[in-house]
Amino acid sequence: MSPEAVSILVLLGTFFLMILLRFPIAYAVGLSTVFCLLSMGKSLVTLPQQMVKGTWSFSLMAVPFFITMGVLMGSGGISEKLIALANSLFGWMRGGLAQVNVWDSYFFGGISGSAAADTASLGSILIPIMVDQGYEADFATAITITSSCEGLLVPPSHNMVIYATTAGGISVGALFMAGYLPGFLLAVCLMIGVYIISLKRNYPKGEKFSLKNFGKQIIKSFWALAAILIVVVGVVIGLFTATESAAIAVVYSLFVSLYIYKGLKWKDLWGAFGECVDTLSIVMILISISAAFGYCLTILHVPTHAVEFITSISSSPIVIALLLNLILLILGCVMDMAPIILITTPILLPVAQSIGIDPVQFGIMVVLNCGIGLLTPPVGSVLFIGSAVAKVPMEKVVKATLPFYLCMVAALLLVTFIPDVSLLLPRLLLGYGG
Repeated sequence: MSPEAVSILVLLGTFFLMILLRFPIAYAVGLSTVFCLLSMGKSLVTLPQQMVKGTWSFSLMAVPFFITMGVLMGSGGISEKLIALANSLFGWMRGGLAQVNVWDSYFFGGISGSAAADTASLGSILIPIMVDQGYEADFATAITITSSCEGLLVPPSHNMVIYATTAGGISVGALFMAGYLPGFLLAVCLMIGVYIISLKRNYPKGEKFSLKNFGKQIIKSFWALAAILIVVVGVVIGLFTATESAAIAVVYSLFVSLYIYKGLKWKDLWGAFGECVDTLSIVMILISISAAFGYCLTILHVPTHAVEFITSISSSPIVIALLLNLILLILGCVMDMAPIILITTPILLPVAQSIGIDPVQFGIMVVLNCGIGLLTPPVGSVLFIGSAVAKVPMEKVVKATLPFYLCMVAALLLVTFIPDVSLLLPRLLLGYGG
């Protein structure tokens, strides 16, 4: 066995062994990198050098701002406004409250950018209401956690920024635009699943659609929805960068939460900022340590070997695309979202490009696969949050979620094999030609 092969075995073998032993992901990534560097005879000074280099990116400055914006808006009293808006649009349908749940996540996701925040915030409100209206608690929890993944696709999403940086400076604006249609598609797939189940179980309808009520709710929700316009439109038209737009959005979110919706008090700010720091510290540790891991992957030519191995299995682009999704789905069952993006992007993106998948389209595929992973045991953080919020055993939630897994996989396959689902808006609005 060649020295390079030995080092690859040390790097990946120790990493997956520690994952199976339930090491914290940062320790698994960091220790496997240390062992790999030692096996190559390199100085351990390389580790901190690469960690610093991994965070030395202007685009990454947007991440703490987006996280802060999501926390401020999420605790600023906007949840009720968005629930009322979604109810005015979709409450009239069979299983109306479940349909409201789906679209409320679409609206709220564009503000929080976090599936966990969506589940914790909206779930604590909607799940009890749905149970009171005759919906089973496990069904209410299942649609809450699955629809929360729309927020990972709808901009602004800090995971998109992480992917853009890891993939080598892909346009954040193009990724933002690329997320809207896949997020919409996922919502429609979940709506179909909700409708079929609601017919079978005879779930109730809400009040008839009223244009007057819809207009009223649009006005009430305007200040919340305007935050999305500040970020997305500003980036798309080139008025400011993603980082600048995120900083402006934080100031705007603080003003709206304190003085318009008044769901946040000055005394609550310390706790909100503490939550931001907790989340950001985890993200930045993973980004920095994964940069060192990625350095080892690069100098060992792992991406090249991965391309050769996967293409040796089959020359069919369809089979290779399915294999890429399968790899990401399996990793999603044992790893959190950020490390999957950071570790697999340098390896799998070249494979995707070799069969004609655009980097922006692949970014949407990665994020959606990771979203599904957030709902699967044993490391499904959103699954655990939903179970805790609803006080429903995790096993019951997983069983109730099975039909919605199918809906999510259907959306994933459409994103994978129809490039325009992801690329239409970037091409039309940004002239993207990647």
